Amino acid sequence: MKTAYELAMERLRKQDREAGIEARTVTDEQKAEIAEVRRVYKARIAQEEVMFESKLRASLDPGERETLQLQLRHERERLTSEQEAKIEKIRQRAS
Repeated sequence: MKTAYELAMERLRKQDREAGIEARTVTDEQKAEIAEVRRVYKARIAQEEVMFESKLRASLDPGERETLQLQLRHERERLTSEQEAKIEKIRQRAS
């Protein structure tokens, strides 16, 4: 008996085939590159959070604290978007 996950994956593969979407396989080299990109961006986000915490401790103004929180959120989103774009570029590259 198949699990719900297996059934769902079969349906998705069938939909992809019907839509003409080919399943992409990722090589070991690409997996290593993707892991490196994720490691680098995880470190960059952590660095931003440390800098944010430092600035937050130094600020007593509620308006400034809110601005700092918005800046951190935008920086995280920017870095995450950049990371995903690089990963997608790696996946699309011909092996």
